[in-house]
Amino acid sequence: MTRQLPRPVRIYRVGGSVRDELLGRPAGDNDWVVVGATPEIMLASGYTPVGKDFPVFLHPDTHEEYALARTERKHGRGYRGFEFFATPDVTLEDDLCRRDLTINAMARAPDGALIDPHGGEADLRAGVLRHVSPAFAEDPLRVLRVARFAARFGFAIADTTLALMRDIAGTGELATLAPERIWQEISRGLCEAHPSRMPAALRACGALAALLPEIDSLYSASARADDAGALTQRALDWSAARGFALPARYAALTQELDHVRADPNHPVGISVRAGVARAEAVSARLKVPVECRDAARLAARWHRAAARAPSLAPARLLDLLTAADALRRPDRLDTLIASTSAHLAAQQVTDTPAVQPTVSQADAVAKYLREALAVVRDVDAAAIAADAIKRASKRAGAAPSRSGAAVAAALRAARLAALRKWRRR
Repeated sequence: MTRQLPRPVRIYRVGGSVRDELLGRPAGDNDWVVVGATPEIMLASGYTPVGKDFPVFLHPDTHEEYALARTERKHGRGYRGFEFFATPDVTLEDDLCRRDLTINAMARAPDGALIDPHGGEADLRAGVLRHVSPAFAEDPLRVLRVARFAARFGFAIADTTLALMRDIAGTGELATLAPERIWQEISRGLCEAHPSRMPAALRACGALAALLPEIDSLYSASARADDAGALTQRALDWSAARGFALPARYAALTQELDHVRADPNHPVGISVRAGVARAEAVSARLKVPVECRDAARLAARWHRAAARAPSLAPARLLDLLTAADALRRPDRLDTLIASTSAHLAAQQVTDTPAVQPTVSQADAVAKYLREALAVVRDVDAAAIAADAIKRASKRAGAAPSRSGAAVAAALRAARLAALRKWRRR
């Protein structure tokens, strides 16, 4: 059974739950800081240790995390190069001082009083992301975290904080970040309410070129005054406004990589092959999940064709449905439709802030592609396959491989005929 911690020990609720409470947003898990305790005291009181790098314990009843107040000192490169110190004489203020942003460096005392030594509440009201101390620059992962918080809240980044982010990008320490951690932050940023703020923030401090050079190149790939980078940002916000899942949002991030420029003196062109290769390169480097990788590849190859689906020849339309494996995996077509609609809507919107989704063209394309899939699905594949095999078997010496080819040809012919008939209605 849990026994009460000794009286000198003090417990404070800290971090994101305090921030979200002040914003009036639903709070996630509570995080707690314990001041004046030792690991032995926590163990004796029934808490379970879970921390590897520093003492973190789970409450035996609530299973919430209780971390001993700690300080840190950087002793190497990268986000792992820290040494932590957790002793009973570390104060709450010491612990809060090591945190990244002022809005994350607040605490609630047991009596409900707000403890805010760095002005986090004022920055929340002003909508500003501001670092707590110069130690911010010691952790390169914080560049991505600030960009993610910009995407979550739509807040501006303080000039002094942006300067520190530039310093981090200039040191080359971003290269020490593990691909999995980069993807974790990017994927979370893409799923926030204002995902366009993430690439914008990373570009403003020079980190986008270091982490996602393919995406950074879109900002100079300008077919018009409105470049592909701005188009991508609007597509991301459209995706958020529509509540699209992560694979569709990631596809919206990468599908414009087919913009190419031979040299600065030539206009931008479109190369599907280059777009697919670049999307694959990003996915491989970040080690993205298979579903996201496949969505990006499909969108890079087909989103422009999908955008003009009503004008595609039946053979091309069938190629698109086949490439999406839509008969077996209609969800893949849904993801392509989502990223394509984001592309179409982004072309119609000129003001990035407060995107107002334009539904006409995007929804018309979605309706057309889903109807085309229904037409193809209505073809009796089993009967056609059986007939093709029967015909092939009657031919003297027909090989099994020829039967397979005959079935594929017969199915394609029947599906094309169905699409042509549907188009004539």
